[in-house]
Amino acid sequence: MDKQAGFLESEFERAVSARATADDTVVPLAGALRTLETLRERERRFRELLGALPAAVYTTDAAGRLTYYNEAATELWGHRPTPGSTEWCGSWKLYWPDGTPMPHGDCPMAVALREDRPVRGMEAICERPDGTRVPFIPYPTPLHDEAGRLVGAVNMLVDITERKRAEERQHLMVRELHHRVKNTLATVQAIMGSTARSATSIEDFQTALIGRIGVLAKTHILLSDDSRPVSFSDILHSELDAFDDGSDGRVSLTGPPVEIAAQAAVPLGLAMHELTTNAAKYGALSVYGGKVDVTWSETITASSRQLNFDWVESGGPTVTLPTRQGFGSRLLQFVLPGQIQAKVSIDYRPEGIRVHGTLPLPKKAAD
Repeated sequence: MDKQAGFLESEFERAVSARATADDTVVPLAGALRTLETLRERERRFRELLGALPAAVYTTDAAGRLTYYNEAATELWGHRPTPGSTEWCGSWKLYWPDGTPMPHGDCPMAVALREDRPVRGMEAICERPDGTRVPFIPYPTPLHDEAGRLVGAVNMLVDITERKRAEERQHLMVRELHHRVKNTLATVQAIMGSTARSATSIEDFQTALIGRIGVLAKTHILLSDDSRPVSFSDILHSELDAFDDGSDGRVSLTGPPVEIAAQAAVPLGLAMHELTTNAAKYGALSVYGGKVDVTWSETITASSRQLNFDWVESGGPTVTLPTRQGFGSRLLQFVLPGQIQAKVSIDYRPEGIRVHGTLPLPKKAAD
């Protein structure tokens, strides 16, 4: 961008130099006409050059009055200022990057003319007459004649709206990352504490902890796939596909596509992991011929959405009431209601455990 500004400066100075030479030298009439035609041709080419640039470019005289601006400047400013009377810049209003007003007399172009030096490394915000704002980077550069006298300045304004949006998206992503890391560490801490309380040995604690941390990782992998939303079926498949041996009805998953928000996916994924682990160790998935049938539906009303699911086991060992409350039952009956307002009931039937749950979902945005 500095090279572009330097090129414009040299073009302008050549035009000024030619005009000064014509004024100070007595030449024959034919020569004077040829010089005038040359000056006009140079000015025409110069204006065509500036008009073709995608960046906003304008010039001023030594007093800061606008003498020229291209169409890109008109688009950036949102109006057409009057040459010869508008000073320093054609922006309707100016602001510093922090949003405080910037007087036109303190703008980068005014500084460049007042101090007779190029100004670099600044940012500003232009407000159009319609109220919209455009962040930009200015490149004001003073122009001089052959004697070194200040004759004006040229400025190029580079619209950085897209860059600012990208920076804001990046900042939001970083804040979301910090939030997720904090929540993940809190979840790991809670899992370790609950696993330690329910484990009967070091080996039992190690096995249970590795499995629970593993499902936490798998759920986060699902959440990191931005190409599609996390669905309830995704969570179920990530847990149960390994136990589907291809036999008739070993694992049956039936329900419509239901999207799960990120804040609900982690605890819900842990809950499905605990049900799967329990079925594999003590329930239907621990023996040949046992079956797990999961069905779900979505209830939609004028004011709410709700996921309803049923986990039904059959064909496994006879179920008896547990003598103590383990991590899984605490997660289902206390953690899920507290974290994501889910309601879960567990029915320990002799022919197989049954779990019924409901989970409130965010309302879908109107089409």
